[in-house]
Amino acid sequence: MNELWIKCLFEFIGTAVLVLFGDGVVASTVLKKSKGENGGWVVITLAWGLAVMLGVFIAGPYSGAHLNPAVTLGLAAAGTFSWSLVLPYIVAQMLGGFFGAVLVYLYYKDHYDATDDPAAKLGTFCTAPAIRNYGRNLFCEIVGTCVLVFVILALSIESNIPEVGMGSLGAFPVAMLIVALGMSLGGTTGYAINPARDLSPRLAHALLPIRGKGTNDWAYSWVPVAGPIIGGFLAAGLYCLLLC
Repeated sequence: MNELWIKCLFEFIGTAVLVLFGDGVVASTVLKKSKGENGGWVVITLAWGLAVMLGVFIAGPYSGAHLNPAVTLGLAAAGTFSWSLVLPYIVAQMLGGFFGAVLVYLYYKDHYDATDDPAAKLGTFCTAPAIRNYGRNLFCEIVGTCVLVFVILALSIESNIPEVGMGSLGAFPVAMLIVALGMSLGGTTGYAINPARDLSPRLAHALLPIRGKGTNDWAYSWVPVAGPIIGGFLAAGLYCLLLC
């Protein structure tokens, strides 16, 4: 089987699993009549860390487990990943994010029907700011993603693993990194730090026949895309300046 196809297939599967478990824990804690209802922020951040860990376990040996367009772009900008693979990886990640979100909807369909709050339903697919301030929200997404990509690059120095990405760090350190980001820096915007976990599920929310779903909040949707991309490039620049 074509090597690029295998890499993209596992980026798709890894990202789909990441979103299935990540958006799944949000659905579990906010949708009505769920046994996990009102589980709280700690449950969400821990499960998101584990969601990323599962994606890394799956994709790491085959693609390096980027699972995030901002990571892919940041690694390419830092010279540790081929630019020729950037577009195929991003397409696979975005499709995986969409598929994972659809699975969450199908899994929790009865609970979506039992929930009246449109904002709660949207929140199971994508992020929204705690306080809407576009400039500050963008800054938060930039900083969060910069930390993510810079740590990935820093911990990958002199790695013997041929594919550089989140998989090169090992699954457990990545999980702890995501948990720390969520607990420390996630309170302002919900720490999207990944266009594939925000824009793709937001598109799924727009297309799925969700009862009483309300707005898709397109006015905010550019923040969790632009912020992570800028943060990834900024991390690459810092890496080249300080560690290359």
